[in-house]
Amino acid sequence: MLDSVLLALFLPCIGISAVFIVYMCLLWYVTTHHPAHTSQPAKPVTEIGLSASELEKLPRITGKDLIMGSECAVCLDEIENEQPARLVPGCNHGFHLECADTWLSKHPVCPICRTKLDPQIFDSPENENPC
Repeated sequence: MLDSVLLALFLPCIGISAVFIVYMCLLWYVTTHHPAHTSQPAKPVTEIGLSASELEKLPRITGKDLIMGSECAVCLDEIENEQPARLVPGCNHGFHLECADTWLSKHPVCPICRTKLDPQIFDSPENENPC
């Protein structure tokens, strides 16, 4: 009877140990034969923001001239009537001047609708500032 109790306790321990050893061997095999590709980022960074000269070519208005709402989506604060604002061409979304310039200097897209700012808008003659 003592033998059957010891056997009942000893056999599960051997089984669990065998499973653990097989698991460790599989992990070793996967890590040595299939190295992880950690050198490439999950999402490649392709966006480069606008330059200062390109930012100056974007429309500059005041808060009272905004058509599509007066909340800045970058800082979530209201754009007051006399505050300078920047208008994104194409979608006509408006933002505080500083907020828009900060955002657009890092991302060439509208913060609300993600409309990409086409480089052609910076080359058109109507956006050129006469000296």
